Amino acid sequence: MTAAEPAGPRLFEGLCDDAAVFPPGNLPLAQAVPAHLEHQAGWYHRLVGPFVVAAAALPELAGLLLGRPAGSFDVALTVPEPAAVAGALAAADGIAAVRVVAVEVAVPAGIGAGGVVPVLDAARAGCPGVPVFVELPRDGRRPDLVRALAGTGLLAKLRTGGVRAELYPGEAELARALVATARAGLPVKATAGLHHAIRNTDPVTGFEQHGFLNVLTAVDAALDGADAADAERLLAERDPEVLADRISALADRSARLREQFRSLGTCSIVEPLDELVALGLLDPALLSTTAPIGVPR
Repeated sequence: MTAAEPAGPRLFEGLCDDAAVFPPGNLPLAQAVPAHLEHQAGWYHRLVGPFVVAAAALPELAGLLLGRPAGSFDVALTVPEPAAVAGALAAADGIAAVRVVAVEVAVPAGIGAGGVVPVLDAARAGCPGVPVFVELPRDGRRPDLVRALAGTGLLAKLRTGGVRAELYPGEAELARALVATARAGLPVKATAGLHHAIRNTDPVTGFEQHGFLNVLTAVDAALDGADAADAERLLAERDPEVLADRISALADRSARLREQFRSLGTCSIVEPLDELVALGLLDPALLSTTAPIGVPR
């Protein structure tokens, strides 16, 4: 293995949104909130993004955060449809400790691309600085929605797995989505299924799982003009050394990459952390400093 250059400034900063309450983790909110606070106080806190919580769980969250300082608990708020965003933001605003730093909104069947942007524009008028991620449906509406979202300031969310095998998009499908959003200048986040750094077959379920380093390298390639076939090959790569070397060689492209790929939702913060350290991509000694997150192998 050859020595590699640093991955670049803050490549993994805030990469992992804490989705502990969602499947397959399903941690009760009363346990997930103190666990998140521990993550925030941990030596690895710079890796940790906001706490992902459903709008329907806000009343319970409010009780768990009583007495905490105003704006001290960052959340990414998931909302079931565009029309519900305004109400969800208003409810979150009523919880003193909560600071909404992102909204993730689904687009249920029957809602076309034309019914998304105007509704969300109205909903986010009172909080223009909060990113709103629109989940791209895995059906024929996706291309139109990518075109509708491009240039609006809205962002995209890609579902990369779930509790059943069919919820995992294949390499070809995910590659097309990553290339399409990169070409449209539409930043994305990913959620579900990215339990490990490298593409793998889960030994318990048999599910074919995408690796989050595979996704990062595919996005980087797409930003350089790669087509879907090139991105698909990167998503299929299972050699840890190949992927770690590619990540380490990002250098000054890391800022551009993280502008396009904002974060991933994971029910475990520890698994991504441990795997990045094991691959030589994170130095625990530097995480508690102001040094860039991303080190030579």
